Amino acid sequence: MDGTTDRPGSAPGPRSGSGPGPGPGRIVVGVDGSPSADAAAAWAAREAELWHTGLCVVHATDTSALYLRPEETERIRRTGRELLDRVAATVTARHPEVPVVTELDDGTAPAALRAAAALTGMIVVGHRGLGGFSSLVLGSVGLELAGAATAPVVVIRDGEQPRRPAASDNAAGPAGPAGPAEVAEPVEAGAVLAAVRDVNDEGCARAAAREALLRKVPLRLLHVWSTTPYLGGLRTPAVEAQVRPLTGMAASLRAEFPDLTVDTAGEKGRSVAGALVEASRHADLLVVGGRRAPGYLGPTLGRTTLGLLQHAHCPVELIPRHGSETGPGAALGAVLEQARAHGSTS
Repeated sequence: MDGTTDRPGSAPGPRSGSGPGPGPGRIVVGVDGSPSADAAAAWAAREAELWHTGLCVVHATDTSALYLRPEETERIRRTGRELLDRVAATVTARHPEVPVVTELDDGTAPAALRAAAALTGMIVVGHRGLGGFSSLVLGSVGLELAGAATAPVVVIRDGEQPRRPAASDNAAGPAGPAGPAEVAEPVEAGAVLAAVRDVNDEGCARAAAREALLRKVPLRLLHVWSTTPYLGGLRTPAVEAQVRPLTGMAASLRAEFPDLTVDTAGEKGRSVAGALVEASRHADLLVVGGRRAPGYLGPTLGRTTLGLLQHAHCPVELIPRHGSETGPGAALGAVLEQARAHGSTS
């Protein structure tokens, strides 16, 4: 990686009073000059401010495997440095308390972002960058990160604007150079939405609870199940069985975060993804399980997760699963799930 450029800002400090607990080591955002990346940088800066942590702005030139003339390589790197300086200046103007560093990497964007985030960071990317495949609903960088990252990944779509916590009415700082400063920050606040499939999503729900507590908004746990019949004559479980995971999970979160309002809801419909997309209209952030646990048979990301990344109306945070998916029946469950005609919240 290229040298790291330090920007003005105070060092992260401990929180006072009851808080959400340990946060990410730092927030890492990828930029390439696209409107989507600008929106991601604005969201990431706000997230770093909420967590009282630092922001690392990364630009990858992807020149390490290319046979370019030295002057062409230097031109690309110079352009990348200028972009990083521009974004960092914008963030510092709007969020002067956030420590900002920049990193220029000659490798690929996914590799650079994973390296910068390491094991404890959070990665933030735009929905689609400056690649030439405008017909893709989700850009290749976001898709690769969502499917392989072992750290939380947040995907920001064009036009998604970060929202201030309800208790914050401070005006935005002075506008900086062209870039993320042009993304407005409306003051309205909704809720943090967590998509819960079963007890394996407890880690996802806990991450959502911390985000909601920081934003001073309620947490909504939502379980959606499909009414489409399973193949082979399998019957949909009773409503009580469907929503049972929410009850214990909500009680646990209320005990762990007594200052947090936790609501639960269960919905049924023909499309799990469709119901979650509609619910995301009223959310500041949608938190879902990300890459499936090691050993799972089938795609790394489920159809519902891909659908949310493509169509959700708010930023989507993917929390990777690290443990066993469902125990001894995981392999059979994976096969059955792939045979079903409906989505899954994973």
